[in-house]
Amino acid sequence: MFFGLVKEGEARKPRRKAVRTVLVVEDEPLVAFDNEHALVQAGYRIAATVDDYAHAARVIDAGGVDLVIADVTLHGKKSGIDVARHAGAQGLPVLFVTGRCPMDARALAVGCLAKPFAPRDLVAAIAVVDAVLRGVRQPKSPPGLSLFAPIS
Repeated sequence: MFFGLVKEGEARKPRRKAVRTVLVVEDEPLVAFDNEHALVQAGYRIAATVDDYAHAARVIDAGGVDLVIADVTLHGKKSGIDVARHAGAQGLPVLFVTGRCPMDARALAVGCLAKPFAPRDLVAAIAVVDAVLRGVRQPKSPPGLSLFAPIS
């Protein structure tokens, strides 16, 4: 990784965040509320909070989402795995937030955060994902975060 030299008197411009707008896909209302609240407090914009594949796909297709955080188990016939496949087809990174990370998660997501987790751990996990997406040094990973190779 190359770090350019800053001339005396020049300020270093902060690198723009890769993740600013998040889609929350969670079927447990209290968990969804806690996630949304923690993310808003941390300065993220919430594109939507949805509990099924159909709603998630509509939000993804509308654009403006930088990261999808998805539980694996959702209401309806389709799961968070299906949401991840749809997001991946649109070039969107996915972070699974689930009690049990699926076997094929590495092919579908940038990482997996194990439930239960504290709201600060979700915020920290997104900061790690953001660093991976920007190709910069990663902050310390929170407990329960498994990081995979970023999707292209």
